[in-house]
Amino acid sequence: MSSIDAAILQAVESFVEELKRLIQQAAMESVQVALTGGSALTRPSLKGGRSTLATAANGDPKKRAKRTPDELEALSKRLRAYIAKNPGQRIEQIGRSLDLPTKELILPIKKLTSEKQLSTKGQKRATMYFAKAK
Repeated sequence: MSSIDAAILQAVESFVEELKRLIQQAAMESVQVALTGGSALTRPSLKGGRSTLATAANGDPKKRAKRTPDELEALSKRLRAYIAKNPGQRIEQIGRSLDLPTKELILPIKKLTSEKQLSTKGQKRATMYFAKAK
């Protein structure tokens, strides 16, 4: 066996041992949570990081706070006004023009469409939006 083969074998064995240790740790934590009646959401993850609940509460930039109804209403009005002036655009184009990520536009667009204030043409990413007369 060459020295490279031996090094690869050693690395694989080390990885397997570490994986076994992590699995045992996860099992022990699950048993401990079950026995103490604690919630699995508040315990730390295997990576040693904070729980999802704690991360969201402490302002993780990836977890946004829920928008208020007033904010959604204002965005919906702004969106409808923009679409009325620029009919036939896709959500990516609208987002670029309003300087907003498309992720933030999805809910207001669904709301306006369900309220029959917008009509659509096309499917999926090719969907174009048009404002209906009030």
